[in-house]
Amino acid sequence: MSETKLPKIVAHRGFSGRYPELTRRAFEEALKLPIHGVECDVRLTRDGRLVVFHDATVGRTTNGRGRVDAMDFADLRALNNGTAEDPQQVMLLEELLELMEDYPDKHLYIETKHPTFYGPEVDEQTLRALKYARLDESERIHLISFSHRAVRYFTEMAPELETFYLFRLLERKWNPRSAMFSRPYGVGPALAHLQARRELLGFRGLRTYTWAVDTPHQMRWCADHGVDVIATDLPDLALETYGLEREELLQ
Repeated sequence: MSETKLPKIVAHRGFSGRYPELTRRAFEEALKLPIHGVECDVRLTRDGRLVVFHDATVGRTTNGRGRVDAMDFADLRALNNGTAEDPQQVMLLEELLELMEDYPDKHLYIETKHPTFYGPEVDEQTLRALKYARLDESERIHLISFSHRAVRYFTEMAPELETFYLFRLLERKWNPRSAMFSRPYGVGPALAHLQARRELLGFRGLRTYTWAVDTPHQMRWCADHGVDVIATDLPDLALETYGLEREELLQ
């Protein structure tokens, strides 16, 4: 397989295929691998803290119940986000950014989640955290979102950061022409969406990011079709599939 066509490998929600998703353990194990970087989701708690968490509710991945936006950070912090053998606490984005300092060659893809009543606050808090960490102009930071409003916000307020608009699967029906209402640096259709609509590959000359790519067949398809970045729950399998062993192949 030609090295020039290989996508960059991003660990989706950390090394989520082997460890509990979005935990410090999942990120630490992913960052040890010779991959491009990691991906995370961020949400706001009731008291306005920005936590690394995917679902709107905590029941699937913790030992608790309730909505993230109806809980204070202290409530979330008391939950086990890992396993009985390896307990993990819910992380703040600022803590993940601190962890990234130990891996200066790795990139971070941040998806901001958007409860309707919050408006732009999630994006504002994300940018504030990035500014505090002096990463608001870093080529290592990428913002990804299903919200055109979020993409427009980051394009205006942090133009040095790369943005990706994530096409929803439902857009195959209600947005058949893939109309764009923001100006991202790249597009991020789900893999099934991308395979169904090949015209999204390199759409309008933009970079292509796709998710979640978890089988060797899917990984080879992405390489063969020039996908720029893949998000996978199994970054170790992606490395094996692409025959990558040396860090320099991923620069």
